[in-house]
Amino acid sequence: METRVAVIGIIVENTESAEKINSILHEYAQYILGRMGVPYQKRGISVISIIIDAPQPVISALSGKLGKLEGVSTKALYSNVMENIDG
Repeated sequence: METRVAVIGIIVENTESAEKINSILHEYAQYILGRMGVPYQKRGISVISIIIDAPQPVISALSGKLGKLEGVSTKALYSNVMENIDG
């Protein structure tokens, strides 16, 4: 199976979703290379970026689960660099 490097951008408009976001990210911790969160108090939102190296279905699943949360928007940006992890 091939893995890809991607960045998942997350905009959080509902701070009550923060606990669920952290729980979902914990489920995928083995794939996450880095995370940066910036609260934008002037607008009352938070912006989070996740760098991930995982199979494409895993990246899509993570982005999809996050995007289903109330007040949370996501978008994934994929690199063209792939690595085969089958051995």
